[in-house]
Amino acid sequence: MKILSEIYANYEQYMQQTSEQYDAVITSCRDLFLKKMKDYGSAWRILRLPSLTDQIYIKAQRIRSLQENPIRKVDEGERSEFIGIINYSIMALIQLEKGIADQPDLSEKGALDLYDKYVAATKALMEDKNHDYGEAWRDLRVSSLTDLIIQKLLRVKQIEDNEGKTLVSEGIDANYQDMINYSVFAMIHLNENNK
Repeated sequence: MKILSEIYANYEQYMQQTSEQYDAVITSCRDLFLKKMKDYGSAWRILRLPSLTDQIYIKAQRIRSLQENPIRKVDEGERSEFIGIINYSIMALIQLEKGIADQPDLSEKGALDLYDKYVAATKALMEDKNHDYGEAWRDLRVSSLTDLIIQKLLRVKQIEDNEGKTLVSEGIDANYQDMINYSVFAMIHLNENNK
């Protein structure tokens, strides 16, 4: 019985660490989102979902290219691309809820409220899955997380081509949430590898 309580205590400690690391990653993503809102307003509100999906796809493919090719001609690494995937995925979740706008229509506060709403829901999903999978993501390589993101993107593209209809699969929103969580996990790994 003592061994079980020690295992549970260690697991709870890991979950707390994951929660704190998750929040730190999201803080940097949210800060960039806010700065871009100040620069551009909510111009992204005119983007259709396939456009957001394609933008995320470009970022994921660039990460994969950076992982496979040691020569870089643009001085931006994987981190900035993972931040982009997180922020564009949150924008996509907002678009799913609100629909596409003809003109920018969200105030800075309104956009941040929606951002925080979807981060909270996505983090709760991560915590539920983390409970069931037991922090298995910690054993994944960043390259594997990248491949999983690309796989999710290909699924989303197929669902979009099917006009949002699925027979037995989860919807587009769940795929965007998974991409956010995989990107956060990748950034946690990158941060740990830099220590």
